[in-house]
Amino acid sequence: MVQGPQSKLRRFPVDRKLLAASVIVGATAGAMVGQRLKSPAATVEAVPAAPQPMIDWNRVRSIAISMNKGLALTAGERDRLTTYYRDLEAKCLPVVAEYTGIPLPETPDRTYAVDRIDWIEANISSFKRMMEPLEVLNGSGPGKSTAAQLLGSANRAVISGEVGLLLAYLARHVLGQYDLALLGRETIETGKLYYVEPNIRAVEQALRLPKQDFRMWLALHETTHAFEFEGVPWLRGYFNGLIEQYFAFLKQDAEQLRQGFKAMRAMIGRAREQRGPEVSWLEAMMTPDQRALFNQMQAAMCMVEGYSNHVMNAVGRELLPKFDAISKTFERRRRDRSRIEQLFVRLTGLDLKYEQYQLGEKFIDGIAATHGHDAARKIWDNPASLPTMDEIRAPELWIARVLEARAS
Repeated sequence: MVQGPQSKLRRFPVDRKLLAASVIVGATAGAMVGQRLKSPAATVEAVPAAPQPMIDWNRVRSIAISMNKGLALTAGERDRLTTYYRDLEAKCLPVVAEYTGIPLPETPDRTYAVDRIDWIEANISSFKRMMEPLEVLNGSGPGKSTAAQLLGSANRAVISGEVGLLLAYLARHVLGQYDLALLGRETIETGKLYYVEPNIRAVEQALRLPKQDFRMWLALHETTHAFEFEGVPWLRGYFNGLIEQYFAFLKQDAEQLRQGFKAMRAMIGRAREQRGPEVSWLEAMMTPDQRALFNQMQAAMCMVEGYSNHVMNAVGRELLPKFDAISKTFERRRRDRSRIEQLFVRLTGLDLKYEQYQLGEKFIDGIAATHGHDAARKIWDNPASLPTMDEIRAPELWIARVLEARAS
């Protein structure tokens, strides 16, 4: 799924790697204690039981849906609005294609208008698939003592509740989402574009935005993601590979933490040593290899979001006379969010490295201004053409490595 940390659309990112990392912090502690309670010589009789997954997805669904009842779309509304958004995107497609030079395969069933419950159902399926590598963490299962079984069940209930609350919160804030199913068992060439109509209506009314222009503005941004992931042949596979490596690292950490409190102390010590004003709590817990991979993922997302925003700004005024006014309104809305909301996104990691995504847009804008858009578009030539985080902060390094090296 592509929803990078807060773009100008004020879309909360459903960043599954961050969700997995947040979940693992709570899950591994319970799993580790459960492992210690497992003992062949334990005086407590072992209770045979089928292994339970780490997350109870039925509970997740129940919590998320119970907090988002109401404002549902009827079947007729859903069909009518789906047609409406597809018409808006049809107007965006030729303009974006002409500017980017990226071909986009025709996919008439890419776009859907949804309500909050529709969005929750779609994302639960994706999250469940993404979390499968971590399902070994729960402390309950065959061979565990009764105490370990109880602890595992309690741990499962807490984690499931946390994920349910997170999805419930996100379902109230997401406006548009380009969802490209990563780590799927089958090859998926095209993603899905979701427009969460109740949230769009609420923002439209709260900010007094013109209906047609606002929705066209929203469609323009989401459409650019489709061009990136469906028009750049290698990008989806590249992201898939990064995410698979990331989950492998998470699984290794989890297995180490299950060895005992010594491993947990080592990780906490590592976090204390590496913590700093420029280092998030998540990065502080990483090994050097993990951080290198994490930075690689962040750099790629910087380009996905940065290039998307660049294209949107470049062609938006051609489509929308009120483009600048709408953009400024959303920027103010992002700055003025409540303190409770700020605390939530910080605790969950949802605003992680937001400044890096701003750097991505600044990088693309700078390259396009000094060397032309054709030069900026070279980031999509192949994975090696993507800038690193160091190059995003110092574009002259990328210019020397990619543009000047090829010219010579």
